[in-house]
Amino acid sequence: DPLLHLQQIQFVEDKQEFSRFPTKTGRRSLSRSISQSSTDSYGSDSSDDETSPRDKTQLNSKGTSDFCVKNIKQAEFGRREIEIAEQDMSALISLRKRAQGEKPLAGAKIVGCTHITAQTAVLIETLVALGAQCRWTACNIYSTQNEVAAALSEIGVAVFAWKGESEDDFWWCIDKCVNMEGWQPNMILDDGGDLTHWVYKKYPNVFKKIRGIVEESVTGVHRLYQLSKAGKLCVPAMNVNDSVTKQKFDNLYCCRESILDGLKRTTDVMFGGKQVVVCGYGEVGKGCTAALKAMGSIVYVTEIDPISLCGDGGFRLVFFSGLLGNKNVVTRDQLDRMKNGSIVCNMGHSNTEIDVASLRTPELTWERVRSQVDHVIWPDGKRVILLAEGRLLNLSCSTVPTFVLSITATTQALALIELYNAPEGRYKQDVYLLPKKMDEYVASLHLPTFDAHLTELSDEQAKYLGLNKNGPFKPNYYRYKHASKIP
Repeated sequence: DPLLHLQQIQFVEDKQEFSRFPTKTGRRSLSRSISQSSTDSYGSDSSDDETSPRDKTQLNSKGTSDFCVKNIKQAEFGRREIEIAEQDMSALISLRKRAQGEKPLAGAKIVGCTHITAQTAVLIETLVALGAQCRWTACNIYSTQNEVAAALSEIGVAVFAWKGESEDDFWWCIDKCVNMEGWQPNMILDDGGDLTHWVYKKYPNVFKKIRGIVEESVTGVHRLYQLSKAGKLCVPAMNVNDSVTKQKFDNLYCCRESILDGLKRTTDVMFGGKQVVVCGYGEVGKGCTAALKAMGSIVYVTEIDPISLCGDGGFRLVFFSGLLGNKNVVTRDQLDRMKNGSIVCNMGHSNTEIDVASLRTPELTWERVRSQVDHVIWPDGKRVILLAEGRLLNLSCSTVPTFVLSITATTQALALIELYNAPEGRYKQDVYLLPKKMDEYVASLHLPTFDAHLTELSDEQAKYLGLNKNGPFKPNYYRYKHASKIP
């Protein structure tokens, strides 16, 4: 059969042998099969894929080389990506226009460790427009958009990141951002806590002089609270992960949309009738379960917190150590008992939730079948499909809604402005939530997108409620309801 013969040839061509995960001392970047995903720009240049960016000397058009990206020649394509993102980030652009005359971040030297995407680039360029100097690296080895990193490097932002870094590359990039002769950071913007941890451990004198830390992830916030509890947090920090706008949009709505995108791009799976176990039922879990249920999947939820489960969602519920942001949520024993063809992925920040290390043993065979997709094969022939090597699925394998990231980025920008300009004594050496007034301001900046207009309290109504007409409108103890079943 000619068609069958063609399919067999195609399968052989597409199939790539998995190259072992680089050691901490290995400097060679991952192969093209790992480093490129369906989100790469058409401007990608494959001519130098086998050369680590650390081994190349590159200059931008201004003749400077204070950066390390995959290919500076991709800057033009990255600029187009950023311009597209700006169209759906009108609130952040509005903040930029309102505040750039005052330059509230003049003198701020911000070192950042986040996902480097077109949306993050809009945030970075906003911080620069407000007066800050920025040096940036990636918080995830798979989520960097190479062309966007090139575009930022072209305008003078010192970026050290590329898609498909090894673990050694990851820490090298963080160190290059922090350890710059004649330049010392005074603000940290982190996603996951790795940058904060690195500065705290390696450069304690620098850490003591930091004026503020802004952290946006569950994992990073947990690490900050651990430092604070141990009495080792010597600078004020802002927890933006638990701001209302971030929780509602980034954690719930973003994951509700991006979970399906990531799974479809990597596996082409049909969701109808599939049995899915979601470990953790916080805002991320609620978003994922709502999306999967809407597509016809049979969804089971595991959770340890009775409040998170109580009377919400209509899913089949069991109790299990499955909070997102934890470690060893999915263990080797459970992986051994999974059915042939099971798909395993992670929607949390860290790669510790799935015990991937336990799968790197001689009796198991790893087979790379496409970008970010590995078949882990047991001796009896059973295959488990592992996505992004257990790292964050949506930003590793797909994209997330720009509007959602606009809200998070605006929150981060305001938190940096607040900490940098706060008078001495306002914030002590502790972890703080974003002030309610700022949370409301972030939301108000995004209302024009929906053509929404607020009703204003009369003087009599404001007096009756004991509120200022301009907010804040809710006390700090108020708990907003985040509905998981949204039409």
